[in-house]
Amino acid sequence: MKKFLLAAGAATVLAGCAAGGMFGPAPKDGELAMPNAYKTWPVFLAGIEKPTGHVRDIYINTKGTEAKNGEAFPNGTQFVMEIYKATKADGGKMVKGDLDQVFVMYKGSGWGSTAPEGMKTGDWVYSAFDPAGQPKKVDYGTCRGCHIPLAKDDYVFHYAKYFEKRASVDGPSYAQMLESHAGMVAMTTQDVKQASQVLK
Repeated sequence: MKKFLLAAGAATVLAGCAAGGMFGPAPKDGELAMPNAYKTWPVFLAGIEKPTGHVRDIYINTKGTEAKNGEAFPNGTQFVMEIYKATKADGGKMVKGDLDQVFVMYKGSGWGSTAPEGMKTGDWVYSAFDPAGQPKKVDYGTCRGCHIPLAKDDYVFHYAKYFEKRASVDGPSYAQMLESHAGMVAMTTQDVKQASQVLK
């Protein structure tokens, strides 16, 4: 019986670690794991065109969709941002090419304690990966520097646009609509209207 209890305790600890360290030491930037099957998550925003010649698609886990406008995202929220190389087509529309890199943004209780002095963005931690899903060495100070001015939006880009579109949804909740369209980047016009995806 004693061995069983010890084994069960060890399994619980390991499960906590696998969940992203929610029950273990706070991770530092670059120490997060790539979330499994994130493409099945709800789409936060898609087709975000950048003047750098890239297109970004952002996914949010279902925990994150529990947030309400004016509130911070709950602990356990994860964002995965895919950055694609892109070229301009006739008319100036960006055409998405190969995947260039992937960034993960994960929030956990007390995780802000690991941030460098003066670079805290709430309790968010960041990690970068190459197209194959392998950790990529980047300057996380630059990453944090971009998010620091967004304190009123819980340090999340496109916060207002996300909740503005959510507010326009009729019928089922936004979270339910997103769940039903999880992983879908290209939708019909009707789907876009119903799920209120932002496809620039």
